[in-house]
Amino acid sequence: MTRFHWFAWVAALCAVGIAAACAVAEDARTWRAGVARAVITPDEPLWLAGYAARQRPAEGKLHDLWLKALALEAADGGRAVLVSGDILGFPRASAERICTALREKYGLTRDQIMLAASHTHSGPVLENALYDIYPLDEAQCEAIARYTRHLEAVAVETVGRALQSLTTAQLSDFEGSADFAVNRRNNREADVPSLRERGEPLPGPVNHRVPGMTIRDAAGKLMAVVFGYACHATVLDGYQWCGDYPGYAQLALESCQQGATALFFAGCGADQNPIPRRSVELCESYGLRLAEAVAKAAAEHGRPLEPTLKTSFATLELGFEPPDEERLRQMAEGSGYTAHWARRLLAERQAGVAWLRTYPYPVQVWRLGADQYWVALGGEAVVDYANRLEELVGPRVWVAAYANDVMAYIPSRRVWEEGGYESGAFSVYGLPAVRWQGDIEDRILAEVKRLVDSVR
Repeated sequence: MTRFHWFAWVAALCAVGIAAACAVAEDARTWRAGVARAVITPDEPLWLAGYAARQRPAEGKLHDLWLKALALEAADGGRAVLVSGDILGFPRASAERICTALREKYGLTRDQIMLAASHTHSGPVLENALYDIYPLDEAQCEAIARYTRHLEAVAVETVGRALQSLTTAQLSDFEGSADFAVNRRNNREADVPSLRERGEPLPGPVNHRVPGMTIRDAAGKLMAVVFGYACHATVLDGYQWCGDYPGYAQLALESCQQGATALFFAGCGADQNPIPRRSVELCESYGLRLAEAVAKAAAEHGRPLEPTLKTSFATLELGFEPPDEERLRQMAEGSGYTAHWARRLLAERQAGVAWLRTYPYPVQVWRLGADQYWVALGGEAVVDYANRLEELVGPRVWVAAYANDVMAYIPSRRVWEEGGYESGAFSVYGLPAVRWQGDIEDRILAEVKRLVDSVR
């Protein structure tokens, strides 16, 4: 896509518009909201996260990476903060440090903080995440650690600015649709274009919803738009920093609404890819299609949210099967990241390090207004979770994955039984595991149901 076509499409998107709401009465029955943002593009050539085949650090940028914060305060006293970043995800240690600092500085409890990510595969590697899949030397590890501390500090500072800017606001939810996500387990990438040309349905479960909300100030001017989509941000696999298609979607929406901030959360897209892919032109076009879906839905289907807010958070100890040491020794003789993972685990075992047998999995639920639920799941959750939660909670539910921690793929029972990459990918993320326990879906959904009941 040429620069001319990009700007022409943005102009067309602006013509769609996001209809302005009436001015908000400044009384005790309204929301208060604040927004802040910061550039988080690394200043030095760190490794890009997400593809084991990369062979060197980043070389420049297509556009800046951003971290954005939305602070909400309801008339009933409820408070919450969304932090959204153009990164693969917030590792657990970083999430804990950010949340500890926010509690100490601003009195925010863990249930009031949602750390979301676009899961772009053109963002930086963070400390102690994906270390087994890249040839990182000591200097690169030190640079990654410095950047991670910087990112954490920026997150805390940005939330502080969002809280300081709280002002009377109105929230309205919406729901649109975009159809470029394809189930990558059920479709060969090369077959998808011809199947679409023939009008044949693509096999495999998907979730093409584009849910979200608009936030307007007392004069009805758009302050922020929050939206999500269940699809991997994997259009690009090069060596330049980029927010991938979610980054282009946010840029397009912000270009059309001067002064507004767009915040994205990745849905349950662990088994979904944008297809076809592998070009900047396609990346821009998917971003524009997503932005158009947001703009149309917000203009045509917005529904005001009552100024009530309830939040809940829990960690669930999920069990997994440890690797067999003999199998690890066989893998260690090979090459690539699986061999690196196997050698590291064997060295830990020889040193007497006790392997984990469970993982503290984060589950979060917010209720905005009378009946809008927002579920945030950690890890790379497959699309079945979004589809099941629509049945379990109801149609007014948004589901974010990659939230608050990214430790592995999170399979449904279906994917667990089928096996394959999306059933865990533990050698990528580094856990000493070969398989989650078979009750993983039932336990996660039961915990979501418990938290939903607690905020009803």
